[in-house]
Amino acid sequence: MTPDRLSATFSALADPTRRAILARLTLGEASVNELAEPFDMSLPAVSKHLKVLERAGLIARGREAQWRPCTLQAGPLKDIADWVEHYRRFWEQSFDRLDDYLKELQGKGKKNGPRKAPGK
Repeated sequence: MTPDRLSATFSALADPTRRAILARLTLGEASVNELAEPFDMSLPAVSKHLKVLERAGLIARGREAQWRPCTLQAGPLKDIADWVEHYRRFWEQSFDRLDDYLKELQGKGKKNGPRKAPGK
């Protein structure tokens, strides 16, 4: 995945309306009118969101007579998942190291017995 494509995908996903459109498309293809139904915006505004999603490669728009179905294209989402995976492993390793350190501290506390508050 090129950085520009990754940036385009993240940019497209930055808007909650576009994320909601993608969520709807997980149920299957839909027309622009069907996608616009839950939103309080004009069809041209929804079309602009669809163009952003299409440029990012997240949807494909077909043509069947008067019907222009939109379908989800999940490839760019997989690319993001792969990119994020690297950071997930980093955090898991960091938490594992922290867990080991906390266990080490607990072990030292048991060896030395309970601590008394200063001045008592």
